Amino acid sequence: MDTVKYILSEDKMPTAWYNIQADLPTSMPPVLNPGTGKQITAADLEPLFPKQLIEQEISQQPTFEIPDEVQSIYRQWRPTPLYRARRLEKALDTPAKIYYKYEGVSPAGSHKPNTAIPQAYYNKKAGVKRLTTETGVGQWGSSLSLAGAFFGLEIVVYMVKVSYRQKPYRRALMEAYGARVVASPSDETEAGRSILKEHPDSNGSLGIAISEAVEMAVQDEQTKYALGSVLNHVLLHQTVIGLEALAQLEMAGDYPDIIVGCTGGGSNFAGIAFPFLGAMLRGERDRRKFVAVEPAACPTLTKGKYTYDFGDTAHLTPLVKMHTLGSSFVPQGIHAGGLRYHGMSPLLSHIVNLGLIETKAYGQIDCFAAGLNFASTEGILPAPEANHAVKGAIDEALRCKEEGVSKTILFNLCGIAFGSTSSFKKMLDANSLFGS
Repeated sequence: MDTVKYILSEDKMPTAWYNIQADLPTSMPPVLNPGTGKQITAADLEPLFPKQLIEQEISQQPTFEIPDEVQSIYRQWRPTPLYRARRLEKALDTPAKIYYKYEGVSPAGSHKPNTAIPQAYYNKKAGVKRLTTETGVGQWGSSLSLAGAFFGLEIVVYMVKVSYRQKPYRRALMEAYGARVVASPSDETEAGRSILKEHPDSNGSLGIAISEAVEMAVQDEQTKYALGSVLNHVLLHQTVIGLEALAQLEMAGDYPDIIVGCTGGGSNFAGIAFPFLGAMLRGERDRRKFVAVEPAACPTLTKGKYTYDFGDTAHLTPLVKMHTLGSSFVPQGIHAGGLRYHGMSPLLSHIVNLGLIETKAYGQIDCFAAGLNFASTEGILPAPEANHAVKGAIDEALRCKEEGVSKTILFNLCGIAFGSTSSFKKMLDANSLFGS
């Protein structure tokens, strides 16, 4: 019998997150205080984050233990399954073996609860009453709203306005978990009001929504800010994905030659790739190919400049060195809202700058066509963001076919389609255009 899915028991779930900073050949560039130009201190971050998350953000220790309370909630959906995409392989007529880690089984339908749960846990322990955040497509907002419900925290979500309109079902899910959802830019903050004064019809951006969420957090001692990607501690939490995949591929008697993930802020790609990249950096495995895929409409890694920039539009955040399109960049209203951020994780940007990872950018219609191909063979309709990883994996499999080589490909299917009818219609239009 050909095995299709590899399931870990709960007692095999990772008990510690992996910090790739411990294995990098050179340290990341420092984060700067924009007022002084000097490296920020832990104290500078305390208005935004609890001390445990700050420690995870700046530390280079190799692992952090996952608290028991977090593990108990993780067990509601973790470990997640690893699938061998046998039907897709057959449809592509490729000698490649394709595996995907399926994160769409979480209650919120994506990989985002992997960091939402520990962030809410550490804030609750610190006595925080309220968390503010931003969300693009709503995957992160849904996940933090879920975590807020579990830990009794009030959640305020500033949702990019174009997605607020496109994704009413995501907004409804956040509200069902008890969150308050605000279309951004809004008139609730100085940052939002200044944008609306200049651009009354603004569709918004993640940079603008971050400004609003940060502004609200720093004005209240009982409120902190939570971010769903980009930051080091967020990428750290997501490594449970790759750590589980390592064990599952060992069950399959296999190991990936190529690892693919989509990139918006960096957490999805880091989650699947960092444990495998760490094994390579430690000399436990030879060179592997890592492919980070982003939308051509927001090409941060492929066309952005690697330089110091603000993480938000109103310049309320520290200065970080990252691949960026500029903090004032407002992308097109593409449906892959989770990938519409002007910057990239400083940690992932540093790793790309070291030449350890390849980057690719694809158009939305090509990615939707790949997602429909995947849905017709594997039965899962990926989220618009996840379609980028599907497209990257299919291209690698077709390259194996052209070259007549058999390689093992692993990608992260980070979420399922859960949005507006117009988003699904675009997928259908892509289907008619490409005949898949």
